[in-house]
Amino acid sequence: MRRSQGGGEDVSAGRVNLMILQLFRSSSPGPNIRDLYGAIVAQARKPAFYRSYGVPDTVEGRFDLLVLHLVLVLGQSGPPAGQDGRQEDGRQADGTRRAIGQKLFDAFCRDLDDNLREMGVGDLAVPKRMRGFAEAFYGRQAAYLAALASPEPRELENALARNIFSEAKAGHEPCEPVQAGAVRLAAYVRAAFSQFEARDQFASELWRGQVIFPEPEAVPVPTTEAVQNG
Repeated sequence: MRRSQGGGEDVSAGRVNLMILQLFRSSSPGPNIRDLYGAIVAQARKPAFYRSYGVPDTVEGRFDLLVLHLVLVLGQSGPPAGQDGRQEDGRQADGTRRAIGQKLFDAFCRDLDDNLREMGVGDLAVPKRMRGFAEAFYGRQAAYLAALASPEPRELENALARNIFSEAKAGHEPCEPVQAGAVRLAAYVRAAFSQFEARDQFASELWRGQVIFPEPEAVPVPTTEAVQNG
């Protein structure tokens, strides 16, 4: 700690240092956010998505599936219920909703940053790669939420086919197995949204670091007619 001109300790400098330390510490995720993010990652890594749905088992495929699950949770992450069981409202609810979304997104970014460095990506290249990841995330989030809000059922299948399945990404017409995978994945996404909406305490569970997804194996395989008609 610095000393003042009179030889005593500079108390104001000590307070500033303490405030800086608290600022950095507050940016770290709490245990609930780590648990929630861990549950999302575990769901996105379930083998059924890669074996049965046809999601490419590649770095890109795993990234895309993680983004999809993050969008699912962030799209439903309302504020926690108060002690009386009522939802917070107004500006306080908006602030709470933004807080959990931002903390979850921050955990996602830290995870990506750590993985890039473990892969040997240099310090100068990491920020550029992270900007690319952020752009990919926000682009997919906008596409998925718009598709879910659309009255046209095929919008979601098409968005998933474009962003997750490699044949569509490469600019080719989606072949039948890819389209079937997109239809089934869309059914899974809708099942997850319905399950989240049906849980009265879903927001509170999120804030406790808990989230329960549908089992991918339990989503029915789409029929040929469903694949053709979307």
